Amino acid sequence: MGANEDWYEWHRPYDDPGSPLAARLAVVQRHITDWLDSRPGELLTCVSACAGQGRDLLGVLERRDDARRVRARLIETDARNVAAAEAHIARAGLTGVEVLRADAGDPVSYAGAAPADLLLFAGVLGNVTDADARACVTAFRSLCATRGTVIWTRTRHPPDLTPAVRGWLAGDGFEELTFEAPPNATFSVGVHRLTVAPRPLAAGRMFTFVR
Repeated sequence: MGANEDWYEWHRPYDDPGSPLAARLAVVQRHITDWLDSRPGELLTCVSACAGQGRDLLGVLERRDDARRVRARLIETDARNVAAAEAHIARAGLTGVEVLRADAGDPVSYAGAAPADLLLFAGVLGNVTDADARACVTAFRSLCATRGTVIWTRTRHPPDLTPAVRGWLAGDGFEELTFEAPPNATFSVGVHRLTVAPRPLAAGRMFTFVR
């Protein structure tokens, strides 16, 4: 992650219901809920890259009676965010969720957890170079299981990269389930499902934060 951003303080706008970050969180959580509802009764796996405090996934699971059927790994480097996520997990009794303090740009961090049924890439593609964003999307096919879903976010500040991201996914065997770009906000949320077999994850860094 970048050295210039305080990623613990970055989370504070989540507590303001009127903030763009809180609005984006609500959209991501809605799609996580829809994904769980679309696969009732299944034992499911999830990986969240640069998970921060894990509010997106944990906020959904803590409200569900079937949370125990989900096994998840949150990958995060900031020690304070890791501690916050672990405290949230303990309060909610989410025994199937682990937090790994590690670099989500390193493929080694996904060993034993991917390919997963759900891949969360929220807050990543907007903090890396365009070349690294392309590398991330290439890696999605390795990190998602067959029929696996990826939920990703990206701002639409000019130059808007989201059309390219959607095209990359379509060309790599992903079906677009939805793409939300609220007219009163700059964030967008994409939901895509892998329709082909996953491929082995290539060695080498996937991305480095530039903030």
